[in-house]
Amino acid sequence: MRFLFLLNVFTLIVSCQIEDKSWIRLFNGKDLSGWEHVGEGSFEVVDGMLITKGGMGLLWYTKQKFQDCKIKVVFTGQDKNNAGVFIRIPERPIEAWMPVNKGYEVQIDDREDEYHKTGVLYSMTKAKAKPSMVRKWNTMVITLDGNRTLVEVNGTLITDFVEGNLVPEKKYSWEPDRGPRPITGYIGLQNHGLDDLIYFKEVSFKKLKS
Repeated sequence: MRFLFLLNVFTLIVSCQIEDKSWIRLFNGKDLSGWEHVGEGSFEVVDGMLITKGGMGLLWYTKQKFQDCKIKVVFTGQDKNNAGVFIRIPERPIEAWMPVNKGYEVQIDDREDEYHKTGVLYSMTKAKAKPSMVRKWNTMVITLDGNRTLVEVNGTLITDFVEGNLVPEKKYSWEPDRGPRPITGYIGLQNHGLDDLIYFKEVSFKKLKS
């Protein structure tokens, strides 16, 4: 019995290690290979991290569109800083506002109400729970499963949205247009403004199991 127990524990450990290795890194920690910036501001690579500079702009991954996968973003920042992770962008962006209106922004910000908190689809979904934000590094996992989008922050489910679910009406000009988003799309990271400073040390993805 003890042997079987130890074997099961070993199998679980190995499985976790294999799962971790299944993540494919999109940011190589060295430069912006595979990424392109549009809009104002920029991103810099410093000590293996992507750092926002000015705004508003978007750093998007050029090599492929994404569907039926998990996207992992590891980030940190000071209180009252603003950024976002963009998903389901239908076309190659040539400016920063098309992704706002045609894709979804997964928010990184904790200054406003429940429709504008870290982990929600900006101004469209209400946070299902309050994430436990840590001072050092936070992990956001976005699951794209057909027309369903799930967002977890540090293991807490914040968003579970299916195309067609009711969303609040658009209140302000800077909020995204309402309407369906594609199943397949590009992804990107937002640099928001002159006073916002967010650090990203990992952007990875892995396909959902078939």
